[in-house]
Amino acid sequence: MPAAGAGREGYTRGTTALQSRACSPPTALLPRRGAGPALVMDLIQSHLDLIYAYTAFFVAYLIGSVPFAVVFSRLFGLADPRSYGSGNPGATNVLRSGNKLAALLTLVFDALKGFVPTALVQYYAFDLGFEDTAIAFVGVAAFLGHLFPVFLRFQGGKGVATAAGVLLAYEPWLGVATLLVWVVVAAIFRYSSLASLVAAAFAPFFTLMFFDRPPVALGVCVMSLLLVWRHWQNIVKLLRGKESRIGEKSDASQHDGKHRRRRRVRKLHDDAAAVAASRHPHPPKGN
Repeated sequence: MPAAGAGREGYTRGTTALQSRACSPPTALLPRRGAGPALVMDLIQSHLDLIYAYTAFFVAYLIGSVPFAVVFSRLFGLADPRSYGSGNPGATNVLRSGNKLAALLTLVFDALKGFVPTALVQYYAFDLGFEDTAIAFVGVAAFLGHLFPVFLRFQGGKGVATAAGVLLAYEPWLGVATLLVWVVVAAIFRYSSLASLVAAAFAPFFTLMFFDRPPVALGVCVMSLLLVWRHWQNIVKLLRGKESRIGEKSDASQHDGKHRRRRRVRKLHDDAAAVAASRHPHPPKGN
């Protein structure tokens, strides 16, 4: 039969063990060996991802700020597009100058400055650690660059071509569907502003219905709202029946054309008079 002292000692040892086990933290909560450097690396990587994202936003904004309408107008010797028509540095207003090549180049490069940064970020998203939210707002940053360009003192265009480029980079079929809406409305009514407004209304609908990318849908909604806001003067002109149609030359460009024709006629007249004078010199006067 065990002694009473031995029983008490066993009880004491058991109680002490239970107390120490209850007071000690769970092993799952204790940091494992080597976990410190891993946590530091994860923290550094998260900060690098944030730096990459902000850098992408800034670069996309700068690319979107390049005013190709002004650049090509100067290269082709045209008036500044901000000085005639709607005053908008965009392809539609450059077309009012009568130079179709300059307008086409403006359209293509305005679309590219939305497409290129968005497509590049989407292509390298895995390497850069970007998700759909970062991709969506890189496109929005390029669009904002066109609306508020740093190179034109934040007085930019309306962003239709740039938004189309962004949509094509998000989802090619989304861009194609939205462009198709623009083309149909423009072909029927001959109003670029009306076509842009209708396309801006359909773009978020297409994104939500056919593409399961909520951040991209948010970016498309932001661009559509800004595009409608930038067209408020066109909306007023449409309601009053004073909006210019596609291809219609502005008064300023027509006035410049008349001046150029007059100068050309005057130069031809002066050249003809000089040739006639050289062929029939005046006889010398007698003494």
